[in-house]
Amino acid sequence: MPKVVVLIIAVHLINHMSTNQKLDILAFAAHPDDVELACSGTLIKHVQAGCKVGIVDLTTGDLGTRGTSEIRLAESAASVEIMGLTVRENLKLPDGFFDESKENLLKVVEAIRRHRPDIVIANAIHDRHPDHGRGSALVSRACFLSGLTKIDTGVDGSQERWRPQVVYHYIQYRYIKPDFVVDISEQWEKKLASIKAFKSQFYNPESDEPSTLIAGADFLDYVESRAREFGASIEGKYGEGFTVERPLKIQDMRSTL
Repeated sequence: MPKVVVLIIAVHLINHMSTNQKLDILAFAAHPDDVELACSGTLIKHVQAGCKVGIVDLTTGDLGTRGTSEIRLAESAASVEIMGLTVRENLKLPDGFFDESKENLLKVVEAIRRHRPDIVIANAIHDRHPDHGRGSALVSRACFLSGLTKIDTGVDGSQERWRPQVVYHYIQYRYIKPDFVVDISEQWEKKLASIKAFKSQFYNPESDEPSTLIAGADFLDYVESRAREFGASIEGKYGEGFTVERPLKIQDMRSTL
């Protein structure tokens, strides 16, 4: 099948995966591949446990040095298959220029109300790429607003208010001390495969596109070293770290063993 046809099919798929099905976990990302790099192991682990998990990408990553929006969408669709997600969609906010405008907040609120997740996972609270911190703040604010009855998203038919029970933030390029770490030792290989689905973004000796930080030959070694660092902190092999917006609610301390 010609590449252009494959891309058109993938773009159609990623744009029409919306569902009103309730999710257990909904992860947001400023750019396609943010989730794969930072917390795909955790999402895969919960999919394997029977949870319904989805991703909402805020932008198509169209300002990225390598590849195109169409390629990124096709790569996102490939990652969906690897991770076993229930849904993935893209809000197509302007890469590099989105802000906490009313319009953008309502788009995120609409997605939250439609998917009704118990857990939302958002970008790192601050990071090397300014979109990550902005995406983090945008989603966090929208999670609160989504619970207000008088906010109307303008969607045909009424949307009932919905506020996730918790909002967590994954950790990206810059180190942030995690509040908790998820053991992804058994999910590491599948996590790596989900990252490599974004072929245009990472090291390819045959590519003639400009070099970038994440396209360097040793970048995936860095990703692995971070996962090993977090894993070692919980006496495991690989881990993914998260920060919280409020203290974790523990009913039984034995559940933390």
